[in-house]
Amino acid sequence: MKRIAVFCGSSKGFNQEYAQAAVKLGDCFSKQGIGLVYGGGKIGIMGVIADTMMKNNSEVIGVIPGLLKHEEVIHTQITQMITTKKMSKRKVKISKLVDGYIALPGGFGTLDEIFEALTLGQLGIEDKAIGILNTNNFFHHALLQLDHMVKEGFLKQENRDMIMVSDSIEELIIKMRSYKAPVLSKVVNTVAS
Repeated sequence: MKRIAVFCGSSKGFNQEYAQAAVKLGDCFSKQGIGLVYGGGKIGIMGVIADTMMKNNSEVIGVIPGLLKHEEVIHTQITQMITTKKMSKRKVKISKLVDGYIALPGGFGTLDEIFEALTLGQLGIEDKAIGILNTNNFFHHALLQLDHMVKEGFLKQENRDMIMVSDSIEELIIKMRSYKAPVLSKVVNTVAS
């Protein structure tokens, strides 16, 4: 894997474990020669992982929509900053730059980004590895919801299984490197005349 997109919070949360995990992930990426693509911020967990990788002289690419490009938010000390016109264009640009995705703790934006990546995988538009670093069991309830969706018939088990989850960075990277996308059957919609 040459580059991985990391979706994470623009705040650090209340538990120091989240920022510590971001530092460890940045160090792991640097040691393995993996570049970071992320939201372009200097604040929160986003800033922590970007700063860590820059200290290690590693590649960090930020992709930020113009509406968020404020001095208080934007990271000016990274390898490259790409500005997009819209949030939707940001996601497309990130997708074109990476080989996989990892979610760290965050809010609505983090969930939006990781679930969009999952949807693209479910539809066969992408076949990239999608991981969740489950630090401090942060994603426990979200994962239970996905299991409930399978149980109730709204999500196929093979699509649920697309998400690789671990609280160990090394284990998560190993899982992602060996990921094989599910084989999808073609669905043809026909209209009776």
